[in-house]
Amino acid sequence: MANIVLGIGAAHSPLLTIDWEEWQRRAEADYENPELNMSDGRCLSYAQLASENGEPYAALATSEQFEQSAFRSQANLDRLADALEAADPDVVLVIGDDQGELFSLANMPAMSIYYGDEILTNDVWGRPDKPAWMSAMAKGYAMDRVHHFPAAPALAGKVIAGLIERHVDVSAAALVDDPVEAGFGHAFGFIAERLMRGRAVPILPVLLNTYFPPNVMRPCRAYHVGQMLREAIEQADDDLRVAVVASGGLSHFVVDEALDRLVLAGLRPGQEELLCTIPPEALRSGSSEILNWIMTAGAVGHLPLSWADYEPVRRTPAGTGVGLAFACWGAVSKER
Repeated sequence: MANIVLGIGAAHSPLLTIDWEEWQRRAEADYENPELNMSDGRCLSYAQLASENGEPYAALATSEQFEQSAFRSQANLDRLADALEAADPDVVLVIGDDQGELFSLANMPAMSIYYGDEILTNDVWGRPDKPAWMSAMAKGYAMDRVHHFPAAPALAGKVIAGLIERHVDVSAAALVDDPVEAGFGHAFGFIAERLMRGRAVPILPVLLNTYFPPNVMRPCRAYHVGQMLREAIEQADDDLRVAVVASGGLSHFVVDEALDRLVLAGLRPGQEELLCTIPPEALRSGSSEILNWIMTAGAVGHLPLSWADYEPVRRTPAGTGVGLAFACWGAVSKER
């Protein structure tokens, strides 16, 4: 039977695809963002956020801090890439969110599994009208041009059938008609580019709608579906080693360190109930990608949590930014 041998959680922030000298550009976007999501469900402008909370993080929103955070984050990504290489999986199942790259509001499934032969990425961020820093980001996301990655159609078909047997009526997709118009996006391209190091290991995409209400899973449901995902994989009669990867998160675009540390605590053995206590209103906008981690935790709960690390990056004095998290279940890679 197929077996899950490795679990990974990896942030995929644009900060991880560009030089730290460019991080200030993301801060500039925060100052202009009128919908900075708070964990109580409200959206504020930067001026409103600063008025409400002050600007206590000025000492952290500096070039020196950015450089140190970038160094530690890239080291953690290297550890994850080492673990993935050492595990030598036959298939890498990636749980990620689609932000209008492949799907649109015309049809946004709560959860979809791709069972086509080939994954094609959208090239929207690599077009000539984009600034230089965005072009660098596009390369890190495999969205600078149309990239082709092998998929895992046979296993995907069996997983879809196994989930339906378990009363998870998952959506399914098998074709990217025109990747210039709509193709796979950053959640999947980042894992292929940064963690797989150019190896042509088949990818099995699980696309979770985290961003767009009303059909967003609740945290507890995401965890339970992750458990059933593992059952469906193990039911497959293929002799395959499978790695499961959560792509994205944690809190952004206002860092909520308490929320992030609750998520990380919930990854530990016997602590999964903590994940079910997270209120849905805390999982909006970028923070909604925490659902990818919760589903992955359900899928890899049989494996020991080898290590986890956390880097709260506050890029403005009021605390906007991203909680970068990294975790590995089932293996220990060589530390650098």
